[in-house]
Amino acid sequence: MFDSKNTLYVLTILEAIEKIFIYSSGFKDEETFYFANKKLNFNATVNLLIAIGEENKKIDDKLKSSNKLNWKNISAMRDKISHNYRGVDESMVWEIIIDYLPVLKQLLIEMLPKIKDSTAYIKEALKTPYYEELYYLQIEK
Repeated sequence: MFDSKNTLYVLTILEAIEKIFIYSSGFKDEETFYFANKKLNFNATVNLLIAIGEENKKIDDKLKSSNKLNWKNISAMRDKISHNYRGVDESMVWEIIIDYLPVLKQLLIEMLPKIKDSTAYIKEALKTPYYEELYYLQIEK
């Protein structure tokens, strides 16, 4: 079992992913997404990608054992966006949303049972409005 602190990092990333899916839904391509609402959706997404990259750095490396994703690229993406905000390519962001976030979401969900006391932490987190998009993690008992 992995340390319970990992639960917070995983849940925070999952919530960011869900918000990105909300902000990017309904757009046919990256250009439409980029310019929508005076770039509000794009800028919110970029900010959440930074949060994902930062939280990823905090998860125990041994917990991130899946080969389906290059975990170091997630942190590198965060650094690239943070240090070169004006140079963030909308095509790259769109590709991350479409191709990588669904995989990351699934891997994170699979991590939760490997974390000590994650069930209790999930139950408490879901009582707060911050994690409201993670309703699918609801544990029935």
